[in-house]
Amino acid sequence: MKALLRRFTWLGLLATLAGCASTSHPPIQTVDYVDLERFMGDWYVIANIPTFIERDAHNAVERYDLNPDGTIATTFSFRRGSFDGPEKVYRPKGFVRDTDSNSVWGMQFIWPIKADFRIVYLDDAYSQTIIGRNKRDYVWIMARTPQIPEADYQRLLDLLDQQGYDVDKIQKVPQSWP
Repeated sequence: MKALLRRFTWLGLLATLAGCASTSHPPIQTVDYVDLERFMGDWYVIANIPTFIERDAHNAVERYDLNPDGTIATTFSFRRGSFDGPEKVYRPKGFVRDTDSNSVWGMQFIWPIKADFRIVYLDDAYSQTIIGRNKRDYVWIMARTPQIPEADYQRLLDLLDQQGYDVDKIQKVPQSWP
């Protein structure tokens, strides 16, 4: 029964992420180039428009590891409901779709569907990033640290507003680490 429930959860996630490809906006602008090796590692989720699995997430962290075949092993973990809540871990696989820029990926939670995943902002130090989608339905503001200065956060929200996101839907993700 648990396996069946998990399968329905995954199918719901896929339906949510895959969605319809049409959009009233032009394609979202991505960064010119991503050095994949520098991009790998831990990224704290500072804020997002959450998918249904991310609602009420605390201490959310996305980790990327480059596989020898060029795919990206991804581990997304968080605590459900509180900092002491049960840990949830998901392991989708990333696929670089645009190898000239490395900024457009497909993220696969279940074969064969690859959700749209675009690096729309990345600072020079590789310490802050924004992952978006052409549909502007989900977004993730992430950093190498659990918090960022409020001025940086506001600047990133402004950038997302310029990209056509409804920034009122973006929620901060609670982060508290020892």
